[in-house]
Amino acid sequence: MRAFAVIMMMQGHTIDSLLAENYRSFDSVLYTIWYTARGFTAPIFMFTSGVVFSYLLHSRGVSFKENPRVQKGLKRFMLLVFVGYLLRYPTWRIFNFEYVSEKQWKIFAGVDALHLIGFGLLFIILLYFISEKIKVKSVYLYLSGLLFFFISYPFVKEINWIEIFPLAIASYFYRDMGSLFPLFPWAGYVLGGAIFGYILSLKKYDFRSPKFASSLLGIGTTLIVVSNLIYPFGFDNGESTIWFSYHILFLRIGVVIFLNGLMAFLCLKLESLPSIIRHLGTHTLLIYAVHLVILYGSAWSPGISWKQGKSLSLNESLLAAGLMIFTMTALVYLIESIDFVKLKMNIRFYIKKIFAVIK
Repeated sequence: MRAFAVIMMMQGHTIDSLLAENYRSFDSVLYTIWYTARGFTAPIFMFTSGVVFSYLLHSRGVSFKENPRVQKGLKRFMLLVFVGYLLRYPTWRIFNFEYVSEKQWKIFAGVDALHLIGFGLLFIILLYFISEKIKVKSVYLYLSGLLFFFISYPFVKEINWIEIFPLAIASYFYRDMGSLFPLFPWAGYVLGGAIFGYILSLKKYDFRSPKFASSLLGIGTTLIVVSNLIYPFGFDNGESTIWFSYHILFLRIGVVIFLNGLMAFLCLKLESLPSIIRHLGTHTLLIYAVHLVILYGSAWSPGISWKQGKSLSLNESLLAAGLMIFTMTALVYLIESIDFVKLKMNIRFYIKKIFAVIK
């Protein structure tokens, strides 16, 4: 699922940044399918991040203080947030902000997928800690957190948070400040994944059974049906209501769980996954950061979209997406082929040799 999500992310970002405007029409069935599929990429990415971390956190069956995954999770949280801000850094001068415009500060403060996933992992750790203190299963707190972020979303997005908090904090609450993935409702998908990861940690081999896969398909289908039942209440005199927001939330989480069910059925047919698929799922942070720099650039380098943004034909955009996926796959393959332990030993050896010669 993580490999699937990261591939969808790469092609989605590439095509969106390069495809010319005249090809972006909902009269085209192909564009409509692509645009709809894009709406599920981020929920899949966030859900699977929650699944993996929660599974590793709970599978050891030890207390909060003794669990090594807590410290690793906190380090991961800090790394994700740091890289998230680094990718949006407003100036190449690092410490000189004299020429940074208000628009650049707004972009820098915007909350992206990395910030969101980082805080999602932090919420899992905090709820895991609280559950141990109050003697309640953590899965109930994860569910409560999911419902909190989902149910309160239509109300939270209507508040003008910049009047309450400074820009850096207000950006975590709503999109109006330039954030792509504010905490409401997106953190709910990470916590939804945490629920799934908790279940997998208790029943480690159930995912190899048709019953488990069927259960996921059933839950996903039910949520999709519920979302469609809510849809008629989503508009009032042409204006969207809170029910439209709930329709979208139920639809997305339903599709994500349904896809997990399909993957579970696929696992029944496969003894093992190709190694490159596993590696793509492992190196999602690297792929995310590198492909964004290639496409959109950074404070220190221009991206492809700087010159070619929204100017390519459909075939050219599809070719570019294929090249991006191939390049990132090659990068992952190269990294996996390097023996970092041996490399570190060689570096130490030559450093000692250099110092010996100097002496």
